[in-house]
Amino acid sequence: MSHLSSLEICAGAGGQALGLELAGFNHEALVEIEPPACSTLRLNRPKWNVIEGDLRLFDGTPFRGIDLLAGGVPCPPFSKAGKQLGSGDERDLFPEAIRLVDECRPRAVMLENVRGLLDAVFGDYRNKVEKQLKKLGYQPGWKLLNACDYGVSQLRPRVVFVGIRKDLAGQFEWPEPIRVQPPTVGELLYDLMKMNGWQGAERWRKQANMIAPTLVGGSKKHGGPDLGPTRARQAWAMLGVDGLGLWDDAPPRDFVGMPRLTTRMTARIQGFPDDWQFFGKKTPVYRQIGNAFPSPVAAAVAGKIFAALTVRRSFKAA
Repeated sequence: MSHLSSLEICAGAGGQALGLELAGFNHEALVEIEPPACSTLRLNRPKWNVIEGDLRLFDGTPFRGIDLLAGGVPCPPFSKAGKQLGSGDERDLFPEAIRLVDECRPRAVMLENVRGLLDAVFGDYRNKVEKQLKKLGYQPGWKLLNACDYGVSQLRPRVVFVGIRKDLAGQFEWPEPIRVQPPTVGELLYDLMKMNGWQGAERWRKQANMIAPTLVGGSKKHGGPDLGPTRARQAWAMLGVDGLGLWDDAPPRDFVGMPRLTTRMTARIQGFPDDWQFFGKKTPVYRQIGNAFPSPVAAAVAGKIFAALTVRRSFKAA
């Protein structure tokens, strides 16, 4: 398979980067400000060009002409869990993403964010983004995708923005949900839960008979590695999981009660492959996992972008 080039911003621990890789994109560079996440990227892909630093100081002109500019700009400005300040939040990096589109002039743009970005309160904000991208020569579009529709065992709705250069826009179509139901939490994590011979693993597997609620708790302002506020913890309790924290290891043989998840378990729920390693202690590791864009969803969208960008080349070759 031929490969296309990409530049990823706000790359985090590599969830979206893995999806782009699966779809056929080669990363020219990945920009990320958090040192633990940068270390995770380097740990797993030593050959990737990981640029550690503030996106506001990053110059995109050396990457002019890349095929895809992708990223997951910070969610807090649009999250229902926050104040939804939008452009009034200092963490809003959509303006930087648009600046980089202007500097790089990629053939396509792909940005993901939280569901709150589609709320009516951000209608003017979305319109402004669309107008700026249209002025630069792109056909923009937004779509709400749920991770469970693409094989991820989690109710994780995310807004994905795709901008395709106007001369290629007619070739792009959004990915259709797959018809196969994702495994339940019990099915997904059973082997990890019984690693230490826990006698209650089979009973737990039967109780955890639904997919996971949205993994939360990835905020820097959040105190420690737990599965979120009261409502989230209640949802986890329905699955027989104690959401007040994470464990370093699977439950021991004679454990009685509700087990807690490990970071490896949460990574699997988030769509990371088991061989993907994370740098740091438990709290920064879970922060990386909790903020990630599930690779299978990223791969589904990026695959459609790849197809849109290569179909014209195929016609020319013919």
